[in-house]
Amino acid sequence: MTLNDRQIALCESNTTDFSALRAVFVNTSLKKRAADSHTRRLLDVSAGMMERNGIAVTHLHMLDHAIPPGVYPDMTNYGWDRDDWPTVWETVKAADILVVGTPLWLGEESSVCRVLIERLYGMSGMLNDKGQSLFYNKVGGCVITGNEDGIKHTAMTILYALGHLGYTIPPQADCGWIGEAGPGPSYGDPQEDGPPVGFDNDFTQRNTTIMTWNLMHMAKLLKDAGGLSNHGNDREAWKAGCRFDFENPEHRA
Repeated sequence: MTLNDRQIALCESNTTDFSALRAVFVNTSLKKRAADSHTRRLLDVSAGMMERNGIAVTHLHMLDHAIPPGVYPDMTNYGWDRDDWPTVWETVKAADILVVGTPLWLGEESSVCRVLIERLYGMSGMLNDKGQSLFYNKVGGCVITGNEDGIKHTAMTILYALGHLGYTIPPQADCGWIGEAGPGPSYGDPQEDGPPVGFDNDFTQRNTTIMTWNLMHMAKLLKDAGGLSNHGNDREAWKAGCRFDFENPEHRA
């Protein structure tokens, strides 16, 4: 989709330099081909705004790759013949912004989305040079599409998982589109009497815009600040032990 007039105006009036940032959009659609994915069409709106602001954007379609379920960095060490995750991980690791896209099925994220979360979790033991989770100082959001209720519920699940891993979740870091309950057109399907379905939905386009700008602002704040302080969240320091003399009253809580 091309951006609407409001989205274009916001990009053109922006004076903040976001060009040092990288973003990765991971589509966990059940569609084999990215071109067939309705979720990709809404992801493209957010990605389009980021690109207009100089952010380097990469799209990953999970089903373009052989990524088995599991919670280890390389599942070929656990019986699988092939695992593309180590290569995909390099792209995810390099990004300052992660946006997860998923369709809704039975009110939940896709099975492919769960695999993505499992594989991200499998990297959670990796630390940055401050002794923090490698996911620290990165921001996360999600885009959800479907023909049934569940946007907020699914966003809650995805954003909790990302936050638990170490991603920073900015305000209103989710957006989505759902049609009428039951079978019907999906986001981006053509219709005879107007633009493709959902393209002119003000609620969806507003939330997609706000999510995108919040992700960009938060990522830049973290990068400009050199990331979060590691005082109190340095795993290596915790592993070394707390060097307190608890017999000393000054060291008692």
